[in-house]
Amino acid sequence: MADQNKEQKRKGNVIGRILGNYIARRVVGIILIIAVVCAIALGVKNYIFSDSKTTKIGFEDIGELATQTAYCTEVNVTDASRELFGMKIPFTQSKYIYSYDIEIKAGFDFTQIEWDVNGTTIEVKLPEAKILSSEVDQDSLKVYHEDESIFRQISLEENNEAVAKLRETAENDAIENGLLDNARENAETILTSFFAGVYDMDEYKIVFMDK
Repeated sequence: MADQNKEQKRKGNVIGRILGNYIARRVVGIILIIAVVCAIALGVKNYIFSDSKTTKIGFEDIGELATQTAYCTEVNVTDASRELFGMKIPFTQSKYIYSYDIEIKAGFDFTQIEWDVNGTTIEVKLPEAKILSSEVDQDSLKVYHEDESIFRQISLEENNEAVAKLRETAENDAIENGLLDNARENAETILTSFFAGVYDMDEYKIVFMDK
């Protein structure tokens, strides 16, 4: 009788180990399946996030972009003399007539551009075009008249003020000749190319608006 009990107990232990191993394998399998599903879910989430970020970065990488450049040659006359009772004192007059070439760039801060997709219409809001830089080409200096009196020399400060005024005049002349309008037109061309890389332009249309 004791031997039968031992045999039954031994068989029970064997069955228990078999069941335990089976259950353990099932649990491990379920854990692996859950891990794979989580990995796929995380992978899809990261992919979607990355794709969305790429669209946003497109503008940020461009940053401040010059879309139009104007080249101007400006002539300046600097005339200074000493006066007494409102009359110029002879031999105290200094006068320079010269010109500089100035390069003026206009464009946009692309981080200020707003856009949205409504159905098949891409609405783009643009800020005003602005002057981004104006640089005097120092090598382009041409002197047409130079006469400086030892009694009234033109100071460095006066000369710097004259050059600053020259730059301002060039900027105004460029704007009057359509610099900002051309910058806006070229910006629209650039943005159209940008959106064409993301959207099918046969299905979408772009509408540009003032911000």
